[in-house]
Amino acid sequence: MDDIVRLGPDRVSASRASPPYARALEPLTAAEIRSVAAIVKADPAFGAAILFETIELMDPPKSAILSGVPASEIPRQARANVFRNDEAGVWKLTVSLDDKRVLTSQRYPTARPMIQLEQFMAIEAWVKEDPRFIAACAARGITDMSQVCVDPWSAGNFGNPDEEGRHLCHTFVWLRLYEDEAFYAHPVEGLNAVVDIKTGEVIRIDDRPAPPIPMREVNYDSKFVTDTLPPLKPLHIVQPEGVSFALDGHRITWDRWAFTIGFNAREAITLHDIRFDGRPIVNRASLVEMVVPYGSPDGGHYRKNVFDIGEYGLGKLANSLKLGCDCLGVIQYLDVDLNTMSGDIFRIEKAICIHEEDDGILWKHWDFRTERTQVRRGRKLVVSCICTVGNYEYGQYWYFNQSGDIEFEMKATGIINTAACEPGRPSKYEREVSPGVVGQIHQHIFCARLDMAVDGESNTVVECNTETETEALNPWGNAFFETETPLTTESEAGRRANLESARYWKVVNPNRTNHVGRPVGYKLMPTSVVHSFLRPDGPSGSRSRFAEKHLWVTAHDAEQRYPAGEFMNHSDGSGGVSDFAAEDRPIENTSVVLWHVFGLHHSVRPEDFPVQPCITTGFKLMPSGFFDGNPAIAVAESVNAESRDAGDCCCG
Repeated sequence: MDDIVRLGPDRVSASRASPPYARALEPLTAAEIRSVAAIVKADPAFGAAILFETIELMDPPKSAILSGVPASEIPRQARANVFRNDEAGVWKLTVSLDDKRVLTSQRYPTARPMIQLEQFMAIEAWVKEDPRFIAACAARGITDMSQVCVDPWSAGNFGNPDEEGRHLCHTFVWLRLYEDEAFYAHPVEGLNAVVDIKTGEVIRIDDRPAPPIPMREVNYDSKFVTDTLPPLKPLHIVQPEGVSFALDGHRITWDRWAFTIGFNAREAITLHDIRFDGRPIVNRASLVEMVVPYGSPDGGHYRKNVFDIGEYGLGKLANSLKLGCDCLGVIQYLDVDLNTMSGDIFRIEKAICIHEEDDGILWKHWDFRTERTQVRRGRKLVVSCICTVGNYEYGQYWYFNQSGDIEFEMKATGIINTAACEPGRPSKYEREVSPGVVGQIHQHIFCARLDMAVDGESNTVVECNTETETEALNPWGNAFFETETPLTTESEAGRRANLESARYWKVVNPNRTNHVGRPVGYKLMPTSVVHSFLRPDGPSGSRSRFAEKHLWVTAHDAEQRYPAGEFMNHSDGSGGVSDFAAEDRPIENTSVVLWHVFGLHHSVRPEDFPVQPCITTGFKLMPSGFFDGNPAIAVAESVNAESRDAGDCCCG
């Protein structure tokens, strides 16, 4: 195997050319989405009235990509989930764009589609028109219904007889005093509506005794917050020669990295065929689920266990980003096209941001004998999007650096979900953030699906633990060492992190070795794991079984895509990664998928209100024997000529 430090400029520049299969990985165009909708509607089994949950690319076979099959030889196909407003169930379809026909169709009679973006305001309108809801508001002194804000939450599955067989939404209520005022400061406690999304029927109004509506204003909008701090002096990020990456369609090359950027309504950003200097590392990477369990059993709050990806879809809630605010520097944006319920297009302009960032010192050494210093400054490529799910913003950031690391960071900001209490008397499940306003303890539990391809499709996952040496072999008390244990079957590959043994997992290719004879590999560093506090057999815990482990490893199956199940609205906990793992397939020296569970444990603070500062979580994939040495040794020495001594700067 070639040593990375011996790479010449010809080999680096050669990676700029898109591979022959690149077009096959491109997300569906607007024209292709419309074509899929037209094909389905023309099929007599569905007709013009059919509604679309999602339309997305059907990924080409993993083996075809790794073997370099040209795009012209790979069928162009789409997935479509469709439903009817007057009939239960969801149909999963595969559609040929080449042959203009539906290839496969499977109906799931008890499944419900995700809550659609177009339905958000309709749900609010249905609730606000209900006489029972109007009366409950009047009993609380609310007579102007235009001030009432109703947020649509997924309802979970709690076995209520009047909810069975329905497509449900459960709501929470706030009061907005005037235009653009921060309404989450005024929770209307004890008032919840349960809505049938398909029929528009308000099934039930739950009206419980509650504390008064807190009326103190806590604004954050710049039109109200005028007493601001003096601005800091400008900090400009400039690249006078332009960016160092190149984009060919959705295929990006930067430094020695190359991959394809995808996007869909459910997962948001998807990354495909990630390679370093032409060597494959990951076939497909994305965030595939997020569940947010709240810890309060009081009132209607016990129902707050929302699967933001599986029940709403993160991608269709992506922001249109703003240059100089959301993204700083020299930016390349990508627009995304997604389907509406009718099969038409809605475009999110500037949904994906691509840019470079300074990454601090990449490596450095000072030789104290010669007083010679060698230092290299690092840079990283960033691919990101920001999605708003009701009150919360979630920023997905994928980082690629010059030493071969891949990092995922989730930045959570936005507004905490608020409830009301008697001022000064919050329950033990919550913290008061403003007089009479509380935020409840909760978690954000994420799952990333990493379809690995470390130097090819034949991979093995190895668990690494550090142990203290036995007393007999440890006379000085300092000895410790690392053990490596291959995970050979799915049943033994549901694992939890262990701080005491510094546990991590390594994906190796046993058929490829580095210059010291060890299998090449990449390690998964579980930097932000959380422990779920849901009771496993409870209504919410049983739907969140993926959160019981920090790592699952399963045999590759392109149809096993989501860790909690495909259809999450009113789900029963089946069809997720725990069921995949129960098949107990062999996972040694074969094509494998890693499911990494990580997250945020959020004990709410007053500082989280009225808008929460960013808090972060994520993970890293790092080379572990993949190279014959530090690949960043080849990074050229440089000095930034624009840097100045602070004492030499003009003060104006």
